[in-house]
Amino acid sequence: MTTLTAWLTDPNPKSRRQARLGQAWLAWLRLRRNPPAVSGALIVLVLLALAAFAPLFATHDPFVQNLSQRLLPPGTPGHWLGTDDFGRDIWSRIVYGARITLYIVTLVVVTAPVLGLLIGTIAGYFGGWVDLVLMRLTDIFLAFPRLILALALVAVLGPGIINAVLAIALTAWPPYARVARAETLTVRTSDYIAAVRLQGAGAGRIIWGHVVPMCLPSVIIRVTLDMAGVILIAAGLGFLGLGVQPPLPEWGLMIASGRKFLFEQWWVATMPGLAIFTVSLGFNLLGDGLRDVLDPRSESR
Repeated sequence: MTTLTAWLTDPNPKSRRQARLGQAWLAWLRLRRNPPAVSGALIVLVLLALAAFAPLFATHDPFVQNLSQRLLPPGTPGHWLGTDDFGRDIWSRIVYGARITLYIVTLVVVTAPVLGLLIGTIAGYFGGWVDLVLMRLTDIFLAFPRLILALALVAVLGPGIINAVLAIALTAWPPYARVARAETLTVRTSDYIAAVRLQGAGAGRIIWGHVVPMCLPSVIIRVTLDMAGVILIAAGLGFLGLGVQPPLPEWGLMIASGRKFLFEQWWVATMPGLAIFTVSLGFNLLGDGLRDVLDPRSESR
């Protein structure tokens, strides 16, 4: 182990692979010294585990109704988080709801940041009228509140999980475009970009091979911090009946079904609400930690 650590921390790496692994090791050491970030990472890992092994963690089928056991309180034998108004086990529905939440988050992550990164790097690299047009388009999207714009898009596209993801992605890309543009404006005047350009590299190769990698750390930080907002918007759409549809165990939909029992059977809406709060907190804590690790400017603070 000592030999491996010395190899990873060698100030004069012998290969690109050793340099990259060494950077990853040092980043992990900085992240490990941040207890809130570690807590956030553990929460996200629990979410991943629940989503991946939902049949193992769930104690009941989340879709099976049992009206003879409806609205049982937490602590009931066999239903430690209680049951809802159809007699379905709340814990099992929360566990399977983690799959839906992770599915929505994953689809948004592979669409919105990619679109924003592409638009931002193109606008920042070319400048001029290209920058003007793309940034004014970005400003138009930023002028609308994300939830209101998502509601309008879902109202046009129709309810459903795919349309909800599409609506969230179309409202989430502008901040990534702004971040990528700001990073590109700094990078494009660098000496190594001028050297690559003198070697005959085209704009596409420069943007994809040199500008985008420099923008990735800032975009990754922004993605992690935005995950809480994505989860809340998805839950809001489900709460209003415009996102995931019954009988799927989506957390926002579960809160909507339990609001009419909020004063007497509070657990029906409170338990999925606590799940949303915990996962959102985990992503926020992890995002703060990644900002300290990936942002080189944080080292000077």
